[in-house]
Amino acid sequence: MLIAINPKNPQKRLVQKVVEVLKGGGVIGYPTDTLYGVGCDLFHPEAIRRIHQIKKIEAKKPLSFICSDLKDISRYAFVSNYAYKIMKRLLPGAYTFILRATKLVPKIAMTKQKTVGIRIPDNKICLAIVKELGHPIISTSVYKPDETLYNDPSEIEERFGKQLDLVIDGGIIFSEHSSIIDLTDDFPKVIRKGKGDVSLFQ
Repeated sequence: MLIAINPKNPQKRLVQKVVEVLKGGGVIGYPTDTLYGVGCDLFHPEAIRRIHQIKKIEAKKPLSFICSDLKDISRYAFVSNYAYKIMKRLLPGAYTFILRATKLVPKIAMTKQKTVGIRIPDNKICLAIVKELGHPIISTSVYKPDETLYNDPSEIEERFGKQLDLVIDGGIIFSEHSSIIDLTDDFPKVIRKGKGDVSLFQ
């Protein structure tokens, strides 16, 4: 099922419809500021396992998730003063920050080192969903058969429609991965250079 949501002013009733699907353990296709990906409620392990199956990755592989704001991040990760200043400057934006996880994060969503990848995308649709849900949603990319990223929701619907409970049409996106920055200590490491400007860390 494809639902069109206004990317500039997401309609509340449609956002609520998406949240109902997530609360029921559903898996959705949705836009971020970097790409169209798949996601689910962070606290639905079965839905996370479904995403592992869709992506054909092993169950131990952790997936990043989206928080609504910096206060929300501090519930799920330990944030140093330095990390807070960096994130305040760059978020919302095309970054995934690696941080040490708090006990609130389910084991299925963290690495063996107890770290997590957290995003606050510059996209009104996914932020509206997270705010309405009240806690994070999983955020992970899916690939076309030629290994490129999806930028059109109708292609996601066509390829994964039977495996997803809902796909959000938030318009066409210029797809590129987020930049990944490790902030687990006060010496930031650029793990992946993507859409977010990393010149601050070089």
